[in-house]
Amino acid sequence: MQAQIQVLLAGGAGAAGREGAGEVANIEIAKPQLFDRTPSKVTGFVTGYKLYLRNKLAGATVEGQVQWILSYVQGGTVDVWKENIMEELENREVEYESAEEFLKSLKKEFGGEKELVKAVELRKLEQGGKTMEEFMQEFKRVARKSGYEERLLVEEFKRGMNGAIRRKLMEAENQPGSIEQWFRRAMALDRN
Repeated sequence: MQAQIQVLLAGGAGAAGREGAGEVANIEIAKPQLFDRTPSKVTGFVTGYKLYLRNKLAGATVEGQVQWILSYVQGGTVDVWKENIMEELENREVEYESAEEFLKSLKKEFGGEKELVKAVELRKLEQGGKTMEEFMQEFKRVARKSGYEERLLVEEFKRGMNGAIRRKLMEAENQPGSIEQWFRRAMALDRN
């Protein structure tokens, strides 16, 4: 069954002589739903578009694919975001290597419901009476599913750690850069 699906998706290569082989090029794939910025719909939206792109728009340029996706982004405040993206594309301020890269950025921008819940949980996380090791492990667990990029993770980590350690790190001559550096340096200060 898997092999037959792969043959169908590959455009019928090797399907000659099988019943229905002439119909391979006419596979119907449902067009994705409109996206209106509803966080709970972003994951389904992205998945639907990936499927459609791979099967119906595989030969189109990346720019054409991105514009086609944008035509399905409609409603309320998401229209402002779409206009900004279109302007950035026209002015060559941003360029996507693939339509999937664009979809990934869209998912990060609007996040799924689970990512939103994790981001809120991350925002509430504070070291309090925990050791830095305990705080760091809890932070890593929640951060994995937050959808945050490194720069935002660093900001949330700094915000959540106890003030004395944060001050020492912020006042250091050579501040940590990456989130891993922040973890290591904070742990070292906590042990002293």
